[in-house]
Amino acid sequence: MNAASETPAPLLDVAGLTVSFATERALVPAVRDVSFKVGQGEIVCIVGESGSGKTVSLLSILGLTDRRNTKIEGSVIFRGRRLLELPEWEMRQIRGREIGFISQNPMTALTPVHTIGWQIEEQIRVHLNLSRAAARRRAAELLDEVGLPNPTKALGLYPHQLSGGMRQRAVIAMALSCNPSLLVADEPTTALDVTVQAQVLELLRRLRLDFGLSIILVTHDMGVVGEMADRVMVMYAGRVVERALTDVIFEDPWHPYTWGLLASIPPLHGERPVRLASIPGTPPVLTALPKGCGFAPRCRFRFEPCAETPPQQEDGEHTALCFIDPSSRPRLREQILNPSSVQAA
Repeated sequence: MNAASETPAPLLDVAGLTVSFATERALVPAVRDVSFKVGQGEIVCIVGESGSGKTVSLLSILGLTDRRNTKIEGSVIFRGRRLLELPEWEMRQIRGREIGFISQNPMTALTPVHTIGWQIEEQIRVHLNLSRAAARRRAAELLDEVGLPNPTKALGLYPHQLSGGMRQRAVIAMALSCNPSLLVADEPTTALDVTVQAQVLELLRRLRLDFGLSIILVTHDMGVVGEMADRVMVMYAGRVVERALTDVIFEDPWHPYTWGLLASIPPLHGERPVRLASIPGTPPVLTALPKGCGFAPRCRFRFEPCAETPPQQEDGEHTALCFIDPSSRPRLREQILNPSSVQAA
């Protein structure tokens, strides 16, 4: 048996995903040529500012965009099935049953007029065909597993009767209710305080260990990336500008946008900065994307070639869309990540 045949197929394989939305004038590209894979039991983080295309990519994979005004191209293969080619009724069987989804706002993910227990039980009964009593027992077990106090009582509570952290735990319980193999978490710690955020992240790690879950975690926080991810995909203006193993991203980042994200992390040691570093400017509007490199208008190191589409530099699993020569990269990177040492020199 050769080495290639011994390599297990990825659980999810996304290739060339391109998503455009119809407007009165033309199709507007929101995601362009996004490709990535998720292996069994792996955590892949997608990181970038708001508007970079993270959520649109995931909603398109799950079939949650409006097909009437959305054009989706590319390939999405999950357990050998091409999701983009499946009819809606078949996608409904996969969502919730085989792929769990945690939205970034638990209040919009939960129906305010039904109790937490009713909503979890309903999903269990739809996908697993259990009796109402069995579904209720399963719902109570799930709420206990995600750390909700007094889970039996919590079944009868409405979303507005729970705190933000408790609502998020209930959403996680619902996403896990049918034992999915893939969990898609879209900024699950948004609007939570630091203590609750740490508890939710620890819960996701434990679920990965206990259930062998694969997780796609969307975030804009590089601290969360360093704590959670096996591999990282950095998105900007609808494109993947860099991807690599987590250790590699933190030790040897290639793209200036990644440098800016890393520079914005508050330092744990040394002198306290007067203010945190930030990336100047704002992400481009989708209807007026710059030609060439999308990050060029905000990049300190842009030069003439950046007006053209940047090439993809590769070294194994590490890739980046950038014109900066590898020999110049360390010197330029220090100007962003360690400006005080550069000035002192």
